[in-house]
Amino acid sequence: MRREIKIAEMTVGDEFEGFYILKMAQNKISNNGKPYLNATVSDCTGDMDAKVWDYPGPLGPAEEGKVVKLRGTVSEYRGSLQATIERIRLADENDEYELSALVPVAPIDAEAGYKELLELVASIEDQDYRDVTEALLERHGETLRTMPAAKSVHHSFLNGLLMHTLNMMRQADFLAKLYGGTVDRSLLLAGTCLHDLGKEWEFEYSDLGLVTEYSTPGQLLGHLVMGAQEVADAARGLGIPEEKGLLLQHMLLSHHGEPEFGAAVRPMCAEAELLSLIDKIDSRMEIYKESLDNVEPGQFSGRIFALEKRIYKHQ
Repeated sequence: MRREIKIAEMTVGDEFEGFYILKMAQNKISNNGKPYLNATVSDCTGDMDAKVWDYPGPLGPAEEGKVVKLRGTVSEYRGSLQATIERIRLADENDEYELSALVPVAPIDAEAGYKELLELVASIEDQDYRDVTEALLERHGETLRTMPAAKSVHHSFLNGLLMHTLNMMRQADFLAKLYGGTVDRSLLLAGTCLHDLGKEWEFEYSDLGLVTEYSTPGQLLGHLVMGAQEVADAARGLGIPEEKGLLLQHMLLSHHGEPEFGAAVRPMCAEAELLSLIDKIDSRMEIYKESLDNVEPGQFSGRIFALEKRIYKHQ
C-alpha cells in the first residue's frame, strides 16, 4: 500500500491511500442494476477517472470540489489509468494533509505577474481605454489573480486566469508593435486585459477555489455578454466617447472568433481579429502542454476533445 502517492506517479497495479480532490462525481446504475459512483479525482499533478462499485452514497455531485480520503487500486481502461475505489469519505477537521499537494496552481509568480500586468495596462496611451481597464481591474483584480481560467479545457488551475491574461497581454504588446500601422495598441491591450473578466460570474467554485460548475448567469448569458455589459456600464459612467465603448464591447463579444465557438458576433476590426487569434494561440498551446505532459516521446496522445484530434510528442 502506497500512501499519499501523486496521481502523475501512479502505475497499473498500485494500491494507494491518501487525500485527493473529488473533481467530478456522478451517481449511476450499472448494467446489473447496482448503484455506483462514477468520479474523477485529482491532485496538483493531474486527475484520473475512478469508480466506486456497489456504492449507494452518500457522496455525489454535491461533494464535487471537496477533499476526500481514498483507498483503491490503479488499473487501466481503454488506454488510460482508472482507479477502483474500495473506501471513500470526506476529509474532516481531524485529518492532516497539505492543500498545496492537492490543488493545481499556475507555474508563475502570481505577485510578479500581476505587477507586470498592471504595468502593461499603465502603458496604454489612450486615456479613455486605460481608464475603463483600470476601473474594471479595481473590481476584479483580486479574483483575476487567483481564479482558474476555465473548468477543465485550459488553465483550469488556481492563478490560471492571471497566467492566461498575462500571456495574452505580452503577445498583444508585441503584435501591436509589429502591426502598428494597422492596429491601435491601446484598444488591443484594453480588450485583451478585459476579455475574460466576466468569468468571475460565469462559474461556481469549490471551497478550494477551483471551478465546479457553470453558474446560472454563466449558462444563460456567458462571460462574453456579461463582460461586455460591464464594459458598457463602465464606459458610460466614465463618459468616454460612444464609439470607444462600442469597440471595447465588440472586442469582448467577438473574441471567440466564430459563433460556432461561442462568439456573439464575428470580429469586425483588426484589433478584435487579433484578440481572437491571440486567445486561440494561448489556449491551444496550454492544451498542448497539459496533454503532452501525459504522453511519452515518440507516441501519440488519445483524441483530445478541445483540439478534435490526436497530437504527437516528438523526441
